[in-house]
Amino acid sequence: MLITENLSIQPNHVFIIPANRDLHVTDGQFHLKPISKPRGWPDVITVFLRSLTEHWDGQLIAVIVSGYDGDGADALCGIKDVGGITIAQKLDTAMAPSMPESAIATGCIDFVLSPENIAKQIECILKNRRQE
Repeated sequence: MLITENLSIQPNHVFIIPANRDLHVTDGQFHLKPISKPRGWPDVITVFLRSLTEHWDGQLIAVIVSGYDGDGADALCGIKDVGGITIAQKLDTAMAPSMPESAIATGCIDFVLSPENIAKQIECILKNRRQE
């Protein structure tokens, strides 16, 4: 689902950030702003993850997969600081490994997994949380 301004966050949905926008979360809703880094590699994922650590009171699981540059890496330790779980794609399974490589280099990754195992790990995490 393409994210629009004030769209409510819903479980069991996949949301897509529109091009040339930064994504923030406040009060359970998505908020779009003009991209903060219009030149060079954007850091849309970093902006989004930082927003989650500041404004989301739910449990977080951050997954960094194939992509260019280090987008997202700078915010991963913040996810851990608020009790979240971090996962990076296994480098030899990524078409563009620089994003997961940068994530792993932070030292703030809990799991490094293939895409199939990422899904299985998330299922396991959620199952364990429901049992608590």
